[in-house]
Amino acid sequence: MKLLIKNSKLTVLMMIATLVVGCSTAAKKDAGSTSDSMVDDATDAVALELNGSSDDNTAGGLKTIYFDFNSSQLSGAAKTTLEQNALWLKGTQNVSIQIEGHCDERGGVQYNLALGERRAKSVKDFLIAYGVAGVRVSTISYGKENPTAYGHDDESWSKNRRANFKVTAK
Repeated sequence: MKLLIKNSKLTVLMMIATLVVGCSTAAKKDAGSTSDSMVDDATDAVALELNGSSDDNTAGGLKTIYFDFNSSQLSGAAKTTLEQNALWLKGTQNVSIQIEGHCDERGGVQYNLALGERRAKSVKDFLIAYGVAGVRVSTISYGKENPTAYGHDDESWSKNRRANFKVTAK
């Protein structure tokens, strides 16, 4: 009889331990799936937020690219970054993006809106040629209206001549 009680206690303890371990594992999985941001192991724990931007590192593995003055041509560095962005997008099929074209403060409003649109389009065309589905990519130009740097010098202007990525669906 004592042996039966001892075995019953041991069985109950093992069942409780199994439940505790099982519940803690499920809680970790559930906590990750209900979050507003997603972490991608391939991007060294970079946040992916709806309406996240590559300018503030909340657009997953997407990185902002930069342009030369008065140009919508992709530099070698921009192409390298875009190749990485394209690979990331191909690996995360549920993400759609908007490419935002920007300019520095020099030039007229209409001219910079057109230049920003050409910049965004050249980025979109590159991504599509690299295999990203065009239906996942939209473009917009902000011209000189949304700078990231507010100085009136070459360093600030170079930071504002960019195409950044905004997450529109995930």
